[in-house]
Amino acid sequence: MKILTLNTHSLIEECYEEKLISFVEMLKIEQPDVIALQEVNQSLSMPKAQDVCATGYVACPDCDVVVRMDNHAYRVAKLLLDAGLLYQWTWVSSKVGYDVYDEGIAIFSKCAIVNMEQFYISTIQDYNNWKSRKILGICTGNMWFYSVHMGWWDDEEEPFAKQWDVFLQRLKNREQTCFVMGDFNSPADKQNEGYDYVMRSGWMDTWKAAKDKDIGVTVGSVIDGWKDKVHADSMSEQRGMRIDFIFCSKAIPVESSKVVCNDVNYPVVSDHYGVLVEILEL
Repeated sequence: MKILTLNTHSLIEECYEEKLISFVEMLKIEQPDVIALQEVNQSLSMPKAQDVCATGYVACPDCDVVVRMDNHAYRVAKLLLDAGLLYQWTWVSSKVGYDVYDEGIAIFSKCAIVNMEQFYISTIQDYNNWKSRKILGICTGNMWFYSVHMGWWDDEEEPFAKQWDVFLQRLKNREQTCFVMGDFNSPADKQNEGYDYVMRSGWMDTWKAAKDKDIGVTVGSVIDGWKDKVHADSMSEQRGMRIDFIFCSKAIPVESSKVVCNDVNYPVVSDHYGVLVEILEL
Protein backbone atom coordinates (compact mmCIF):
# COMPACT_ATOMS: atom_id res chain seq x y z
CA MET A 1 0.00 0.00 0.00
CA LYS A 2 1.27 3.46 -0.95
CA ILE A 3 0.41 6.58 1.05
CA LEU A 4 1.21 10.13 -0.05
CA THR A 5 1.05 13.48 1.70
CA LEU A 6 1.69 16.95 0.25
CA ASN A 7 1.06 20.54 1.26
CA THR A 8 0.00 21.66 -2.21
CA HIS A 9 0.10 25.48 -1.83
CA SER A 10 -2.22 25.02 -4.82
CA LEU A 11 -3.68 28.20 -6.34
CA ILE A 12 -1.03 30.38 -4.72
CA GLU A 13 1.77 28.74 -6.69
CA GLU A 14 3.38 30.52 -9.64
CA CYS A 15 2.87 28.56 -12.87
CA TYR A 16 0.00 26.79 -11.16
CA GLU A 17 -1.47 25.15 -14.26
CA GLU A 18 1.84 23.61 -15.22
CA LYS A 19 2.41 22.35 -11.67
CA LEU A 20 -1.10 20.92 -11.48
CA ILE A 21 -0.39 18.81 -14.57
CA SER A 22 3.00 17.72 -13.21
CA PHE A 23 1.43 16.65 -9.92
CA VAL A 24 -1.22 14.58 -11.64
CA GLU A 25 1.39 12.99 -13.90
CA MET A 26 3.24 11.85 -10.78
CA LEU A 27 0.00 10.43 -9.36
CA LYS A 28 -0.67 8.56 -12.58
CA ILE A 29 2.72 6.87 -12.30
CA GLU A 30 2.82 6.18 -8.56
CA GLN A 31 -0.93 5.63 -8.04
CA PRO A 32 -0.97 5.98 -4.23
CA ASP A 33 -3.77 4.19 -2.43
CA VAL A 34 -4.38 7.16 -0.13
CA ILE A 35 -3.48 10.81 -0.77
CA ALA A 36 -3.59 13.48 1.95
CA LEU A 37 -3.39 17.10 0.79
CA GLN A 38 -3.16 20.39 2.67
CA GLU A 39 -3.61 24.02 1.59
CA VAL A 40 -6.20 22.82 -0.92
CA ASN A 41 -7.73 26.09 -2.02
CA GLN A 42 -10.59 27.41 -4.09
CA SER A 43 -11.43 31.01 -5.00
CA LEU A 44 -14.23 32.57 -2.99
CA SER A 45 -15.45 34.28 -6.16
CA MET A 46 -15.74 31.17 -8.37
CA PRO A 47 -19.09 29.50 -9.21
CA LYS A 48 -20.05 26.12 -7.78
CA ALA A 49 -18.85 23.01 -9.60
CA GLN A 50 -21.86 21.22 -11.10
CA ASP A 51 -20.43 17.75 -11.77
CA VAL A 52 -18.44 17.26 -8.58
CA CYS A 53 -20.09 13.95 -7.58
CA ALA A 54 -19.18 12.43 -10.95
CA THR A 55 -15.50 12.86 -10.04
CA GLY A 56 -15.77 10.60 -6.98
CA TYR A 57 -16.50 13.31 -4.44
CA VAL A 58 -18.07 12.17 -1.17
CA ALA A 59 -19.34 14.96 1.08
CA CYS A 60 -18.34 14.84 4.73
CA PRO A 61 -21.69 14.39 6.52
CA ASP A 62 -21.04 16.79 9.38
CA CYS A 63 -19.77 19.67 7.25
CA ASP A 64 -21.61 21.90 4.79
CA VAL A 65 -19.19 22.98 2.05
CA VAL A 66 -19.49 24.21 -1.52
CA VAL A 67 -16.95 22.85 -4.01
CA ARG A 68 -16.14 25.55 -6.56
CA MET A 69 -14.89 25.28 -10.13
CA ASP A 70 -11.24 25.99 -9.35
CA ASN A 71 -11.08 23.82 -6.21
CA HIS A 72 -7.65 22.19 -6.39
CA ALA A 73 -8.82 18.74 -5.26
CA TYR A 74 -11.73 18.81 -7.70
CA ARG A 75 -9.40 19.63 -10.57
CA VAL A 76 -6.98 16.86 -9.56
CA ALA A 77 -9.89 14.40 -9.40
CA LYS A 78 -11.10 15.40 -12.88
CA LEU A 79 -7.66 14.98 -14.41
CA LEU A 80 -7.24 11.58 -12.75
CA LEU A 81 -10.65 10.53 -14.02
CA ASP A 82 -9.69 11.62 -17.54
CA ALA A 83 -6.72 9.25 -17.20
CA GLY A 84 -9.01 6.38 -16.16
CA LEU A 85 -8.21 6.61 -12.44
CA LEU A 86 -11.26 6.96 -10.20
CA TYR A 87 -10.60 7.91 -6.61
CA GLN A 88 -13.15 8.68 -3.96
CA TRP A 89 -12.26 11.98 -2.32
CA THR A 90 -13.49 14.52 0.16
CA TRP A 91 -12.57 18.08 1.09
CA VAL A 92 -13.36 20.53 3.88
CA SER A 93 -12.38 24.15 4.29
CA SER A 94 -11.20 25.52 7.60
CA LYS A 95 -10.54 29.23 7.04
CA VAL A 96 -10.16 32.07 4.58
CA GLY A 97 -6.70 32.05 3.03
CA TYR A 98 -4.91 35.11 1.67
CA ASP A 99 -8.27 36.97 1.81
CA VAL A 100 -9.46 35.37 -1.46
CA TYR A 101 -9.56 31.59 -0.92
CA ASP A 102 -11.41 28.93 0.98
CA GLU A 103 -8.41 27.07 2.38
CA GLY A 104 -8.91 23.43 3.25
CA ILE A 105 -7.66 19.89 3.38
CA ALA A 106 -8.48 16.86 1.23
CA ILE A 107 -8.08 13.09 1.16
CA PHE A 108 -8.28 10.75 -1.84
CA SER A 109 -8.75 6.98 -1.62
CA LYS A 110 -8.63 4.25 -4.25
CA CYS A 111 -10.89 2.09 -2.07
CA ALA A 112 -14.37 3.06 -0.94
CA ILE A 113 -14.60 5.58 1.89
CA VAL A 114 -16.78 3.94 4.54
CA ASN A 115 -16.67 6.69 7.18
CA MET A 116 -15.47 10.26 7.56
CA GLU A 117 -15.03 12.92 10.19
CA GLN A 118 -13.75 16.46 10.43
CA PHE A 119 -13.19 18.57 13.52
CA TYR A 120 -11.34 21.59 14.82
CA ILE A 121 -8.13 21.02 16.70
CA SER A 122 -7.69 24.74 17.37
CA THR A 123 -9.38 26.70 20.12
CA ILE A 124 -9.91 29.45 17.56
CA GLN A 125 -12.77 28.42 15.27
CA ASP A 126 -13.32 31.67 13.42
CA TYR A 127 -13.43 31.08 9.66
CA ASN A 128 -11.85 34.49 9.06
CA ASN A 129 -8.94 33.81 11.43
CA TRP A 130 -5.92 32.20 9.78
CA LYS A 131 -5.09 30.29 12.97
CA SER A 132 -8.22 28.13 12.71
CA ARG A 133 -7.14 24.52 12.16
CA LYS A 134 -9.12 21.42 11.25
CA ILE A 135 -8.37 17.75 10.77
CA LEU A 136 -10.10 15.65 8.11
CA GLY A 137 -10.24 11.87 8.44
CA ILE A 138 -11.52 8.99 6.34
CA CYS A 139 -11.93 5.30 7.10
CA THR A 140 -11.23 2.88 4.28
CA GLY A 141 -10.92 -0.84 4.86
CA ASN A 142 -10.23 -1.06 8.58
CA MET A 143 -7.88 1.91 8.82
CA TRP A 144 -8.26 5.64 9.42
CA PHE A 145 -6.27 8.27 7.54
CA TYR A 146 -6.11 11.89 8.69
CA SER A 147 -4.88 14.96 6.81
CA VAL A 148 -3.60 17.75 9.05
CA HIS A 149 -1.97 21.16 8.85
CA MET A 150 -0.73 21.95 12.36
CA GLY A 151 0.04 25.26 14.02
CA TRP A 152 3.48 26.19 15.39
CA TRP A 153 5.00 24.93 18.62
CA ASP A 154 5.55 28.35 20.17
CA ASP A 155 2.33 30.08 19.10
CA GLU A 156 0.96 31.75 22.25
CA GLU A 157 -2.68 31.57 21.12
CA GLU A 158 -2.63 28.22 19.36
CA PRO A 159 0.33 26.12 20.52
CA PHE A 160 1.06 22.86 18.74
CA ALA A 161 0.84 20.76 21.92
CA LYS A 162 -2.76 21.74 22.65
CA GLN A 163 -3.82 20.99 19.08
CA TRP A 164 -2.15 17.58 19.16
CA ASP A 165 -3.80 16.82 22.51
CA VAL A 166 -7.22 17.57 21.00
CA PHE A 167 -6.47 15.10 18.21
CA LEU A 168 -5.36 12.40 20.65
CA GLN A 169 -8.46 12.90 22.78
CA ARG A 170 -10.63 12.37 19.74
CA LEU A 171 -8.90 9.06 18.97
CA LYS A 172 -8.51 7.73 22.53
CA ASN A 173 -10.99 4.85 22.11
CA ARG A 174 -10.18 4.02 18.50
CA GLU A 175 -8.73 0.54 18.06
CA GLN A 176 -8.13 0.61 14.30
CA THR A 177 -4.74 1.47 12.86
CA CYS A 178 -4.58 5.22 12.24
CA PHE A 179 -2.31 7.33 10.07
CA VAL A 180 -1.95 11.08 10.45
CA MET A 181 -0.30 12.78 7.50
CA GLY A 182 0.58 16.32 6.58
CA ASP A 183 2.38 19.55 7.33
CA PHE A 184 3.25 19.59 11.03
CA ASN A 185 5.21 22.87 10.98
CA SER A 186 7.72 21.19 13.33
CA PRO A 187 11.24 20.39 12.13
CA ALA A 188 12.24 16.84 13.03
CA ASP A 189 15.66 17.99 14.26
CA LYS A 190 14.25 20.62 16.65
CA GLN A 191 14.50 18.96 20.03
CA ASN A 192 11.72 19.12 22.62
CA GLU A 193 9.21 20.65 20.24
CA GLY A 194 6.41 19.32 18.04
CA TYR A 195 8.13 16.31 16.50
CA ASP A 196 9.35 15.01 19.85
CA TYR A 197 5.93 15.68 21.36
CA VAL A 198 4.27 13.44 18.75
CA MET A 199 6.87 10.71 19.19
CA ARG A 200 6.52 10.75 22.98
CA SER A 201 2.78 10.21 22.59
CA GLY A 202 3.50 6.80 21.08
CA TRP A 203 3.18 7.38 17.33
CA MET A 204 5.60 5.88 14.83
CA ASP A 205 7.39 7.97 12.22
CA THR A 206 7.15 5.92 9.02
CA TRP A 207 10.32 7.58 7.69
CA LYS A 208 12.31 6.30 10.66
CA ALA A 209 10.81 2.83 10.32
CA ALA A 210 11.37 2.53 6.56
CA LYS A 211 13.85 -0.08 5.32
CA ASP A 212 14.73 2.16 2.38
CA LYS A 213 14.65 5.94 2.74
CA ASP A 214 16.24 9.19 1.61
CA ILE A 215 17.17 12.18 3.79
CA GLY A 216 13.51 13.12 4.10
CA VAL A 217 13.80 16.90 3.56
CA THR A 218 10.37 18.31 2.61
CA VAL A 219 11.13 22.05 2.56
CA GLY A 220 14.24 23.26 0.80
CA SER A 221 13.97 27.03 1.24
CA VAL A 222 12.37 29.69 3.42
CA ILE A 223 8.60 29.60 2.83
CA ASP A 224 5.48 31.42 4.00
CA GLY A 225 5.05 31.12 7.75
CA TRP A 226 8.76 30.55 8.34
CA LYS A 227 10.27 33.84 7.20
CA ASP A 228 10.35 35.22 10.74
CA LYS A 229 11.47 31.93 12.28
CA VAL A 230 14.59 30.94 10.36
CA HIS A 231 17.43 32.69 8.56
CA ALA A 232 17.70 32.17 4.84
CA ASP A 233 21.37 31.23 5.11
CA SER A 234 20.46 28.30 7.38
CA MET A 235 17.95 26.93 4.88
CA SER A 236 20.14 25.86 2.00
CA GLU A 237 18.85 23.38 -0.54
CA GLN A 238 21.28 20.86 0.96
CA ARG A 239 19.95 21.23 4.49
CA GLY A 240 16.31 22.22 4.42
CA MET A 241 13.74 20.98 6.92
CA ARG A 242 11.76 17.79 7.44
CA ILE A 243 8.36 19.09 8.57
CA ASP A 244 5.95 16.91 6.58
CA PHE A 245 5.34 13.49 8.07
CA ILE A 246 3.32 10.31 7.93
CA PHE A 247 2.84 8.96 11.46
CA CYS A 248 1.16 5.68 12.39
CA SER A 249 -0.56 4.83 15.65
CA LYS A 250 1.04 1.37 15.70
CA ALA A 251 4.40 -0.14 14.83
CA ILE A 252 4.08 -1.46 11.28
CA PRO A 253 6.52 -2.74 8.62
CA VAL A 254 7.47 0.06 6.22
CA GLU A 255 9.17 -0.84 2.97
CA SER A 256 10.20 2.62 1.82
CA SER A 257 9.82 6.34 2.32
CA LYS A 258 10.84 8.81 -0.34
CA VAL A 259 10.42 12.50 -0.96
CA VAL A 260 8.64 13.31 -4.22
CA CYS A 261 8.05 16.46 -6.26
CA ASN A 262 11.46 17.75 -5.20
CA ASP A 263 13.13 17.90 -8.63
CA VAL A 264 14.86 14.59 -7.86
CA ASN A 265 11.77 12.42 -7.88
CA TYR A 266 9.43 14.37 -10.17
CA PRO A 267 9.24 18.16 -10.72
CA VAL A 268 8.56 20.59 -7.88
CA VAL A 269 4.87 21.48 -7.67
CA SER A 270 4.66 23.35 -4.35
CA ASP A 271 6.72 25.17 -1.73
CA HIS A 272 6.69 21.80 0.08
CA TYR A 273 7.80 18.46 -1.26
CA GLY A 274 5.65 15.36 -0.87
CA VAL A 275 6.27 12.21 1.15
CA LEU A 276 5.43 8.83 -0.39
CA VAL A 277 5.50 5.79 1.89
CA GLU A 278 5.03 2.16 0.93
CA ILE A 279 3.96 -0.27 3.64
CA LEU A 280 3.22 -3.96 3.71
CA GLU A 281 -0.47 -4.82 3.66
CA LEU A 282 -1.82 -4.84 7.22
